[in-house]
Amino acid sequence: MPYLETIKDGEKEEEIKKEIQVPNIEGKTLKEAESILKENNLQLVKKNEQEEVDKENTIVKEQTPKGSVKVIEGSNVYVSW
Repeated sequence: MPYLETIKDGEKEEEIKKEIQVPNIEGKTLKEAESILKENNLQLVKKNEQEEVDKENTIVKEQTPKGSVKVIEGSNVYVSW
């Protein structure tokens, strides 16, 4: 398991980076997808960033990494619609 050791006031501390499973957000609205990823400490990145979209009605058609893949907490999940 990946970790980062730090020294603070002479004490050794470990910050463990958790591995989490990416939720499947394909078929969800952008608003739902953002909420689900935020709850899982993941970042949503839009592949079609230049387009202005309605988050309430735009459906995620593809995501990378795919649902069920394990990633490190805080990772990016790229979506397109």
